[in-house]
This record gives sequence, C-alpha cells and structure tokens, in this order.
Amino acid sequence: MESIRVAIVHEWLENWAGSELVIEQLIKCYPDAKIFAVVDFLSPKDRARLGGRKIQTSFIQKLPFARRFFRHYLGLMPLAVEQWDLSGFDIVISSHHAVAKGVITGPDQLHVSYVHSPMRYAWDFQNTYLRQSGLNRGLRGFYIRWLFHRLRNWDVRAAAGVDAFIANSNYIARRIRKTWRREAAVIPPPVNLERFSVAQVKKDYYVVVSRLVPYKRIDLVVEAFRNMPDKTLIVIGGGTDLELVREKAGDAPNISIKGHVSDAELQSTLGGAKAFVYAGEEDFGISLVEAQAAGTPVIAYGRGGACDIVQSGVTGLLFDTQSAESIVAAVQEFEEHEQDMTPELCHQNALRFSEELFRSRFTSFVEQQWRDFMPSRPNDRV
Repeated sequence: MESIRVAIVHEWLENWAGSELVIEQLIKCYPDAKIFAVVDFLSPKDRARLGGRKIQTSFIQKLPFARRFFRHYLGLMPLAVEQWDLSGFDIVISSHHAVAKGVITGPDQLHVSYVHSPMRYAWDFQNTYLRQSGLNRGLRGFYIRWLFHRLRNWDVRAAAGVDAFIANSNYIARRIRKTWRREAAVIPPPVNLERFSVAQVKKDYYVVVSRLVPYKRIDLVVEAFRNMPDKTLIVIGGGTDLELVREKAGDAPNISIKGHVSDAELQSTLGGAKAFVYAGEEDFGISLVEAQAAGTPVIAYGRGGACDIVQSGVTGLLFDTQSAESIVAAVQEFEEHEQDMTPELCHQNALRFSEELFRSRFTSFVEQQWRDFMPSRPNDRV
C-alpha cells in the first residue's frame, strides 16, 4: 500500500467468531491499518491472532460492568462510534452487524462497509427476537421497542455515509437493498479450509455443529432425529439453548449432545459424518462451508446464506420449510442419492470460500473503489 492510511472499524471484540475471522484477514490485507472497536475484551490468545496490536476503543469500554454487560449499552453505541476522530485516514473499512458503519467520515475519505448483517433484532427479526427473549410485553418490552425504533432511524441515516457496501452473501445483499435501499457487492467471508482434510470413509451418523441459540433451530434437528430412531445424530456446541436441546433429545439413545469439543475431535467428527444437518436461517454459515471442506454433504434449510453454499443435489440438499417434518423428508431424500454427493465434490465446492480468495476479492474491490473515488490520484494503489 503506497501512503494510503487505512482504518478498520469493528463493533466489539469479545469472542473469536465469524466476524473476527474477517478482521484477521483484513489485517493481512492492510498490515499498517489501525483498528477501532466499541469494546475490546479478547483473551490474550485471541488477540495474538490480531498481531497483538493495540485496539482503539470507545468510552463504553470504561462504563460500569461493561466486561459482562456491554450489550446493555446498545443505545449508546451509535454515539460511541461517532466520537472517533478518523480524519487522519484515507480509507475507512467498517465490519458491520450493528453500529460500525455509523462512523463519521469526510468528503475525501472512502468508506467501505463489509456487512455481516443489518441489525437483525431492530429490523425484520424484531418480533422474533422479542418473543424469544421474553421482551414482547410489559414496560421493559415497550422500552426495547422504542429503542429499536430509534436505532432504525439512526441506522438509515448512517447508511447514507457509506460509499460502497459489501455483503457476505446474496441474502444479506437483498436485506441491504430492502433496509437501506442500497446495492452491495457480494464477497463471501473467509474460511480456514486448511483445518479440514477429506475423509473418504463415512460412518453411519449425522452431525450438527453450532452455537445453541434460538435462531439456529437446533431443537428442530433434534426433534427430527427423535422421529428417526434408526439414525444417529451428534450435536456439537454450547449456548443458551443447551438445556432446551437436551430436553428435546430426552433419553433418545440415537442422539448424542457433546457440547464443546477439541478442534481435533471437531474435525474428525465432521469428516466422518454422512451429512451435516442444519435448520437455521443464516446470514452466511461458516460451519456449512467447514463441513463441505471436510468432504461432508450438507442438508440445510433453503433460505439465507445456505443457498450460496450448498449446491443442492450435488453437494447436499436444501429443504423448503423450517420444521422437523421437512428435515425428516430431506434426510430420507438424501439417503436415496448420497452416493452422488461425493467427498471430492463437497471439498471442491468449499474452495470457493478460501481465505486467499477473500483477500484477493476484497483488495481488488477496494482498489477499484479508490480509483473511482479519487480519480485525481491515479498512482495510489491499495
């Protein structure tokens, strides 16, 4: 990068997940970039993946009980990101799923926003979120609805300050168009494919790997396999829905709930499975790509990012209805055609989502945007 100053803005750094994988790759694209985040509570191990660099945080970092309850300060986060002075940067890249794109930039600064999702809970998933959180009634529910109303108004205004949007899937591009009336390029997020090798021998079980939270709908997968006692299901992951999932499984001998496992066990379990089964509506779905990288077909609900990942009938199957009955029917259909969905086809499909391709696509997009944005400086390169 020739004399171009880059800032990377992220919402919050708490646990290592999909959006942090994007930040890790952006740092490789722009090693001299400065990182801003509303709060930074990463463990030393995870921070090492960011090169151990210092993170510029907001005033929320120092508010009472922020370490455990920073999400409760959501109403202050638009104000927090607006306080950063980014005037010393030429290009600002925001990694957005809540407020990051709301940073203030000037007319000679290019702002590119990589969108994991518009705020789900404030827009089209508001009623689902309120219902699942028990916040759809009472005084507290009224306050949350008022807060989301304020956030929606701010969110639309903040979108106007972005020069170019990138969506992590075609599904998110459609949500951006609906929410902010803006077009977005699509660049899938990076997936570390080197962690997974293709297992040629498949065993007689199905698997799901996921955080156990309401919208992932692991309860539906478990319910479906309770109705198929001759088929084995392994559930890997933890979260707030762990007890609900266990309750759904009951004493079914064909369902094993393992919680968190080592990376080695995760890789071997994914690789040995007949298929990966998933019922959630994902913005993208990194775990689905990881299953494909391990040579495992994916049976998934046919909405959201799964439609970008799974080649239905070739590397897995997509089902139409988010229900246990649809999962049962999809598993039965899969078993009629599983010989056609080879580990090699699944692995080749996953190669479309490599870290190297992400970096190449992202830097090419930003460079073109910079050329268009600042035609008077044709010799600058990103």
